[in-house]
Amino acid sequence: MRWSGVVLHDNAYFPRKKITVVGSGNVGATAAFLAAYKELGDIVLLDVMEGVPQGKALDMYEASPILGYDVNVKGTQDYADTANSDLVIITAGLARKPGMSRDDLLATNVKIVADVTAKIVEHSPDCIIIVVTNPLDAMVYTAKQVSGFNRKRVIGMAGVLDSARMRSFIAQKLDVSIADVSALVLGGHGDTMVPLARYSTVGGVPLTEMLSDEDIDKISERTAQGGAEIVQLLKTGSAFYAPGAAIVEMAEAILKDQNRILPCAAWLEGEYGIENYYMGVPCKLGGGGMEGVIELDLTKKEKAAMQASLDAVKVSKKQVDALGVF
Repeated sequence: MRWSGVVLHDNAYFPRKKITVVGSGNVGATAAFLAAYKELGDIVLLDVMEGVPQGKALDMYEASPILGYDVNVKGTQDYADTANSDLVIITAGLARKPGMSRDDLLATNVKIVADVTAKIVEHSPDCIIIVVTNPLDAMVYTAKQVSGFNRKRVIGMAGVLDSARMRSFIAQKLDVSIADVSALVLGGHGDTMVPLARYSTVGGVPLTEMLSDEDIDKISERTAQGGAEIVQLLKTGSAFYAPGAAIVEMAEAILKDQNRILPCAAWLEGEYGIENYYMGVPCKLGGGGMEGVIELDLTKKEKAAMQASLDAVKVSKKQVDALGVF
């Protein structure tokens, strides 16, 4: 049988999205694989480690006939291969080890993220950037300053992950389906994050009606320490399955213009009384990126928790500025 050469569709009319993931470690590779599996677009996996992104990309591509996804996956060290990306996910940087806080990584990772951002912007000046590297609030601030992009196009992945952890702990405690649990975590991505039990529900029932204050406090504390708990268990690494999934939920909302309401690290311009800082808040994610911030009415206690979280973010921003990398 001969192939007639009939063109069923032309990518000039049905162009695929292009997604670059910078960093082929566990988080980046997991995000790349899940994005490919969901067919969000063609994937470029970039890393400074020779052969690593190429090997992982080839492995992902070879899985496509089995799992049934149809996208291209390319590994590279060359930023030219990332040109004209629609979405860039930055996971590059050192990961936490036992005993390290997210802030311990700041000085090294600021330089990495600044360098990555400058090269990405050179080749994809119209892209949207999702930053994942820790300490998150400092890194997404770095990417915004270096890129010069407006706040719609530079977003941090934090709240989706933190809220997912809270949801999983609630489901475990109540022995209910995770599908019926919603949760909301705001603030900085660290020990001062702000889990909002009042805006969390189980089958539509407020969490405050389902659990005691003591149980809610325990879940909130475990949520704030969720990443550290995994670091302690792994000994030589940090979480990657849940972070990878959280990244892809954000990516899908943007690439498919879904207008999802998701908690993300957004540059605030007066919302919640906060000016010129990245903080985790409910956002509308769509084709333009971060298309709006949802302001909630907070109690006096919740406002105090947000202020404490902001104070921690202010410290990390000051540390970034003192490094003089931009």
